[in-house]
Amino acid sequence: MAFNQEAYKELELIVGKRYVTQDIAERECYRSIMAESSAHSGPFDGETPIPGAVILPGSTEEVQAIVKVCNKYDIHFKACTTFWSVMGFVGDEDSLQIDMKRMKKMEFHERDQYVIVEPYCIGAVVQVEAMKRGFNVNMAGVGCSSSTLAGASSWVAFGPSSCFMGVASENFLAVEWVLPNGEILRTGSLGSGGDWFCGEGPGPSTRAILRGTQGTAGSFGVCTRLAVRLHPWPGPTVLPSYGTIPAYKLVPQWNIKTYTLNFPDWDGYANTINYLSQNQDIAYLGHRQYNMWGRYIKLAMIKMLLDPDGQLADVPKYMEDPFIKEQTEKCRIDLQVVIVGMTKRDMEWKEKAIDEILRRVNGWKNEFMLQPEVQDWVALYLLRLGHKNLNYTLCSSYEGSGGLSNNVFVTSQVMEEYHQLREEFDKTHNGLAATGGDSEMGALSTLGGGGITGYEFFQWFDRHDRSSIDDCRDFIQNYSQKLCDKYGFGTDMGNWNNTARHPDTGYYYTQEEQNEMFAGAPQPYLFTYQFLIKKAFNPKDLCGSYYRTLDPACLKK
Repeated sequence: MAFNQEAYKELELIVGKRYVTQDIAERECYRSIMAESSAHSGPFDGETPIPGAVILPGSTEEVQAIVKVCNKYDIHFKACTTFWSVMGFVGDEDSLQIDMKRMKKMEFHERDQYVIVEPYCIGAVVQVEAMKRGFNVNMAGVGCSSSTLAGASSWVAFGPSSCFMGVASENFLAVEWVLPNGEILRTGSLGSGGDWFCGEGPGPSTRAILRGTQGTAGSFGVCTRLAVRLHPWPGPTVLPSYGTIPAYKLVPQWNIKTYTLNFPDWDGYANTINYLSQNQDIAYLGHRQYNMWGRYIKLAMIKMLLDPDGQLADVPKYMEDPFIKEQTEKCRIDLQVVIVGMTKRDMEWKEKAIDEILRRVNGWKNEFMLQPEVQDWVALYLLRLGHKNLNYTLCSSYEGSGGLSNNVFVTSQVMEEYHQLREEFDKTHNGLAATGGDSEMGALSTLGGGGITGYEFFQWFDRHDRSSIDDCRDFIQNYSQKLCDKYGFGTDMGNWNNTARHPDTGYYYTQEEQNEMFAGAPQPYLFTYQFLIKKAFNPKDLCGSYYRTLDPACLKK
């Protein structure tokens, strides 16, 4: 089949010939390899299908008109912003890829402490403009180059600042949403003729349909504008930096301090997270960030990155440095925190609170990480989350596995077992970067406290090597998932989306195929409930299979 030419002519009338294309070279740019990082669906070899056409709308009205054309001609469509992962790409040939990069306006409401963003307002830009006004926004762990709107409306979006500012679902206010059938839904106070300050009233909410907890990865229409909360920022209106690529550092500020806390055991680690979660005025940011490189090389990696001329080949040399070797051993179990003082007394109290927590758990501050240039580098790294390129340093790709996001008192008890599992795997496989077992990283907590964390173990692999891809998938499916099953942690993070696309080909699953997958699920009524919602909002099933459904008729059979 070819893309419907009558539909294409109508699309041209909506956005003009400049902003819609069928050119094969341009369409080829809108494909993704199935071994893309953080696809949470394998990984597998191959590519996603090439779209039949690509269109770039410039307004909500244009998006609505585009979706109505898709309904008229039964054309599948998928909207995306930064195309950070495979989740944003189409899953059928002759589908329409909607690229939202033209829509990038934002509007601040300082009195009511929120900002209205369009899809291509990336976190870096929103944060810069917010800080000029004395505010900050929750930055999703995916980094500052990602869309604030996409994270808030379509995916999990927790991050280091979520302990102070909340995860995406806690920052989500009113939204303007083009439904899959072409209608526009305005939620919360906006839907009642008011401003954007409130996401919902008491009782059931359309927000749960749009995103729930995890989100539908853009498979439920197109979110065109959304309001997110602003949070206090007592730091400078512009973050002053010094240094050069790749080690820009924050000019020291009296009310911003970063510490890497170390612990003698996982109980001390869990108790510290509990203290920080229950007393959310202490930590402005909390993250176990640099352990993603592996517990044995993380400090050597930082030393190399602080040298503008440093290379990966220098890491073994740094690992032999007596001071780095000593501090690496002390940093086996670690957590980075950033404290930000609203006043001098507040800053003094937070410093004392950190010291008291460490006293209670017999912990300490890592001396290597206390070096001034290291502290300044870490501060800018965590406040901006602008170093996501470093996620690709050991190999060309990575996948997060484990996803041990239950209560930290439960998950911390299986950390060493997970590390040993990976070390045993490496004895018989060589497709993954040998990180020494422990490459777990993740955010401190959600706003609600209680020690609910967002962990993922980095599995570094070569996305251009079939055997490396296969080894990564083998570890996730046959080792990591079994450990999650053993302790009742649910679906491994690396398998979150393995029911969303066909392996290797990247095609979406049909409803009939989803029926076969979910009819035998332990709780099938979850999927039948979602089927009824999709039938009401997306009757032609035009937006892909990241929204899992089960036809109730299958259960009657």
